[in-house]
Amino acid sequence: MRDTRESRLLLVLLIAIAFALITVDIRGGEESPVDGARQAAATVFGPVENGVAAAVDPVGNAIGAVRDSGKRHDRISVLERENAALKTRLGSDDRTDSRVRQLDAMLKKAGAGQYGIKGAEVIAIGAAQGFSWTVTIDAGSDDGIRRDMTVLNGDGLVGRVTTVGPHTATVLLANDPDFTVGTRMEKTDELGFATGQGARPLAVQFLNGKAQVKKGDRLVTFGSSKDKPFVPGVPVGEVVRVDPSGGALTRTVYVEPYVGFTKLDIVGVVVQAPREDPRDMVLPEKPARKKSKPAPTVTVTAQPDGDLVDGSGKVVGNINDQQDQGRAADAAGDARPDNAADDQE
Repeated sequence: MRDTRESRLLLVLLIAIAFALITVDIRGGEESPVDGARQAAATVFGPVENGVAAAVDPVGNAIGAVRDSGKRHDRISVLERENAALKTRLGSDDRTDSRVRQLDAMLKKAGAGQYGIKGAEVIAIGAAQGFSWTVTIDAGSDDGIRRDMTVLNGDGLVGRVTTVGPHTATVLLANDPDFTVGTRMEKTDELGFATGQGARPLAVQFLNGKAQVKKGDRLVTFGSSKDKPFVPGVPVGEVVRVDPSGGALTRTVYVEPYVGFTKLDIVGVVVQAPREDPRDMVLPEKPARKKSKPAPTVTVTAQPDGDLVDGSGKVVGNINDQQDQGRAADAAGDARPDNAADDQE
């Protein structure tokens, strides 16, 4: 519609009428003449308003939910990252503590045997190298490692070096079926040869078929010529079973190795042999046996006044009272009729 003089006059007239109706409605109160028109409008447009509100509210709620969901998702992501970082830190601390304990035990073993060692870490297992029981360590020729050197850890004999590269070396483990080491028994010095049997205990054959061997006996390495491939005195294991000889010249003894070959981590390569054989000095200390407590004894002595006193000075009775009780019992027995005794018989 074009902006003309007539249209402006019409707009002013409509505004005046609207103000007049509002004034009449306010002054009329509940009996306003326009109340009927208001109710009719509410009847017509009420359902439409409810429908629009019902349609719009889920959209508004969804928008708010999406907005809040984003905030919650961000918060959850932050918490997950913090939790993962904490777990990593805790795991790292536990692993560090474990390595410190392993290194400390290995250094104590090396110190007891006067072995010069080069520390190394196991970085691969033998599955990638064949079916033999071997591991790869992160030390090689550049670190002074040579073929046929003894390898140990904080528990005992791990194996010997078989292949050496500039920065890595391969170690044949003591439980490999191709592994054999000369052994010496603690105290008795009986000599034998231990052979690996995989996951089973080592099989040891003693040179003396009549050697006195029992469960719990311990063995160490006997040592090789010029200390290669084995230095003396390294703990090997403990006897767990002895098979009878059955008429053979030798008999087989089964020894549980000290080393857990499936959980190797920190090891040491003996780069300098001890000046003297450490004998049994590197073996772990045996746990002390518990002494049985003797049964307590009570001594009772008679005092001049007849009181009976135990070792702590406590009066436990009177000898005269006991004698009186004994005499009364005897008198009662004498006074009993003969026929009563016969009845009891």
